[in-house]
Amino acid sequence: MNKISNIAIVGLGQIGLYLYNELKTQTKIIQKKTGKTIKIVGISAKNKKKKRKFKIDNKIFYSDPLKILKEKKIDILFECIGLSDGISKKVVELALQKKINVITPNKALIAKHGDYLAKIAEQNKVNLEFEAAVAGGIPIIKTIKEGLASNRINKVYGILNGTTNYILTEMEKTGETFEKVLKKAQLLGYAEPGNPKLDLNGFDAFAKVRILSALSFNSLISREKCIMEGIENIDIKDIKIANQLNLRIKLLGISEIINGKLFETVHPCLVSKNTYIGNVNGVMNAVITHGKPVGESILQGEGAGPGPTTSSLLADLMSVLRGNIKYPFGISFLNRKKISVLNNDKYTNSLYLRFEVRDKPGVLSLITKRLAKYKISIKRIIQTPDKKNNKATIAIITHKTTEANAKICLSVFRKNKNILKYPTLIRLYN
Repeated sequence: MNKISNIAIVGLGQIGLYLYNELKTQTKIIQKKTGKTIKIVGISAKNKKKKRKFKIDNKIFYSDPLKILKEKKIDILFECIGLSDGISKKVVELALQKKINVITPNKALIAKHGDYLAKIAEQNKVNLEFEAAVAGGIPIIKTIKEGLASNRINKVYGILNGTTNYILTEMEKTGETFEKVLKKAQLLGYAEPGNPKLDLNGFDAFAKVRILSALSFNSLISREKCIMEGIENIDIKDIKIANQLNLRIKLLGISEIINGKLFETVHPCLVSKNTYIGNVNGVMNAVITHGKPVGESILQGEGAGPGPTTSSLLADLMSVLRGNIKYPFGISFLNRKKISVLNNDKYTNSLYLRFEVRDKPGVLSLITKRLAKYKISIKRIIQTPDKKNNKATIAIITHKTTEANAKICLSVFRKNKNILKYPTLIRLYN
C-alpha cells in the first residue's frame, strides 16, 4: 500500500458521519501509529442536502456509491449503509473485486453473505474487516482471530444487544412496564425511534451469534433454523418474580458445540444475580468464551452507538494500514467446514413457567398433573392471588426437560378456560 491511502465512506448515517469526522480529526494520530497518511477522496449518501451534525465536503460527495469505485483510486472502503443486500452487497462485492480493502460494521451483511465475500477478499488478497459488526467497541473479533488463535473454543455466549439489556435493567430498577421503558430507550437514542423490532425480537443478536460461531469454530456460517426469541413478551411480573428468586432476566446469544454438533440460539434467560453475566447491566455488552488451554475469557464494554462502533472501525483501519492482511474469518475459506447442527428439540433446560389463571380449586392441580404426565418435574412454585379480580399468578421452576417435551406439554393449556393466556416460558441459563 502507498504511503498515502485513499479512503471512501459509503453511508453517512449516524455511524458513517461520526467516522467521517473522526478520520478528519485523527489524521495525525493515525499517521504516527501506522506510518501512513490517509486522505478521504469520496463519500456517499442518499441525500446530499440533508442537515448533518458534522459538515461534509460536497466536492467529494457522490450520490451513487458505485461511481466512487469507478472514478477514484481507492485503497480502503468503509461500508456503513447497513443493509444485508442491495447496494450494501453490491458496493462491497465490487470493491473487493477491484482489490480494495473493505471495513464494515454491517452485521446483517456479514451474517448473510460473509462466506461469499470472504472468498472474494481472499482471492484478491485484500482485507474484509468487520470488528464493529459484533458488540460495538469490544474487540471480540480480533480476540478470537488473533489473541485466542491457538485455542480450541467450544462455547461463546453473552449479552450482544445493548438496547434489550437496557430495557430489562430499567424494568427491574424502576418497576415500569416494557412499553414505558421502551419509549424511554427511544428518547435516549438506545432504541430506534421508528421500528426497534430487530433489536427487540432477537434478530440483531442472532446475526452476531452466527458471525461468532464461524470465527470460534472455524466453520462456514450456519443457515439452519434455530431458536430465536426476543423480549417483547417479558412482563414486569416476570422481572419481580425473578427478583424473588435471586435471578435476573437477560437476553443471551449462545453458540456452542454439543456432542460434536453446533447449537446456536438467542432467547431470554434467567441467570443468577451471583454470576458475572447477571451483573452486566444498562447498555453494556459482554462476550464470554470457553476454550482450551485458555479456559474462560471475558470481554465487556459498550456495544452500540457511534463512539464505540467507530473505535472498532478505526482499529480495523490501522490494522489494514499496517499491512496486516488476514483471512476474514481467521482461516482460509477452503479450510472452513460446515458443522452439522443439533436438533433444537433435543436442547435441554430448566424452565420458568408463568400461568395466569382463574383463582378456583383444582387449577393448580391441573397444571402439576399435566407437567407430571410429560415427566417435567417441579423444583419450586410461587403462587400470587389477585382476590379482587378472582385471578392468580402461578410461577413454576422446573428441572431440566427438552424443548420438544415442553412444547407438547404446554400446548394443551391453550384449550383450557381456566388458563387465561398461554403460559410465559423463560429458560434458565445452564
